[in-house]
Amino acid sequence: MSLAEEVVVAARGWIGTPYLHQASCRGAGTDCLGLLRGVWREVLGTEPEALPAYTADWAEPSGREVLIEAAGRLLLPAPGTLAAGDVLLFRMREGAVAKHLGIASRGGGEAGFIHAYTGHGVIESPLSGPWLRKIAGRFRFPERV
Repeated sequence: MSLAEEVVVAARGWIGTPYLHQASCRGAGTDCLGLLRGVWREVLGTEPEALPAYTADWAEPSGREVLIEAAGRLLLPAPGTLAAGDVLLFRMREGAVAKHLGIASRGGGEAGFIHAYTGHGVIESPLSGPWLRKIAGRFRFPERV
């Protein structure tokens, strides 16, 4: 199984986990960043950095692209077209900082992604036009060393 396939399988294992800000515990609670952290642990092992506490409006007052900066440090740029296993960063409003993320579960015309969404928990959603327009960055998990 490829790394991308392992990432998607691991992410799907989190579906149904309730939304809980700053959490990262499959079945108990997670937010979107916690989902990514949990999949990292399942697929690659120990998380690469300690995560500071963050608020729901993190980085908005400063306008700093904290999530994109971290992705640039810890993940690889995703080449080519959207593919399963890609980590997707979203701007929820035009001009806002990127502060939501998910993992692409399918590419192509039937594209979808898995994400932890307030009020819904971890779900798999179609990557429809409105979501596609919000993508601020696309990355991939690093290969195992």
